[in-house]
Amino acid sequence: MSDTALSINLNKIALIRNSRQGNNPSITYFAQRFIDAGADGITVHPRPDQRHIRASDCFDLADILTVEFNIEGNPFAPAMKSAREDVGNYPGFMDLVKNIRPAQCTLVPDSNDQLTSDHGFNLKKSGDQLVPIIQELKQAGIRVSLFMDPDPEQIKLAKAVGADRIELYTGPYADAVTHNENVDVIFQQFYCAAEVAQECGLGLNAGHDLNLINLARFATIPNLLEVSIGHAMTIDCMELGLDQAVKEYQRCLGKA
Repeated sequence: MSDTALSINLNKIALIRNSRQGNNPSITYFAQRFIDAGADGITVHPRPDQRHIRASDCFDLADILTVEFNIEGNPFAPAMKSAREDVGNYPGFMDLVKNIRPAQCTLVPDSNDQLTSDHGFNLKKSGDQLVPIIQELKQAGIRVSLFMDPDPEQIKLAKAVGADRIELYTGPYADAVTHNENVDVIFQQFYCAAEVAQECGLGLNAGHDLNLINLARFATIPNLLEVSIGHAMTIDCMELGLDQAVKEYQRCLGKA
């Protein structure tokens, strides 16, 4: 049986909620529904504009979760005042995470104007800035993962700056499967990246556009500890129902 944990990203649930006033769908309710259906963890990515997950959601989730909580975001994101009176201000990513102390913090080099995360860190440029941030998080008892491309040289630098894990950005692999172009070549890049991570003593996570079509093959790469899935999971919940969707994703990970 696979040891790969399935962490559900709730950003799309929050995006639906934010399209209306009120709290429907409830983030905490659906977090619990996913847990009851067999999810191993919950992931959120609160951005400064709070266009989906809000800072307040993170505190609400921390109060109720019985599984691993993973908070993603840009560690350099500063505090930002909310444009809406009914939404609290964004406290800045590091303040948010240090107050909540989730089991895992995944650092991502995204900017405010990005639609979604689409690349990993270039540690030749930002590594020195990340070292004290990683140390601060680890001193708070938080496991630190860095969002990375499948570049062996960069992965070795992730170990050097003190990360516990990396999360491989799987967008290129998902695109290759969708368009049936260079799938084997790109899959091998990720496989080799996973081997380098293992050799370095880094834990390995993965996420972005993984779905029921491409996940089973990706799950065969070595040392894969966790996958984070949100967009596709939300779509498949509408198609299959929430409980069945979680079962299908766990099946892709080799679980009965």
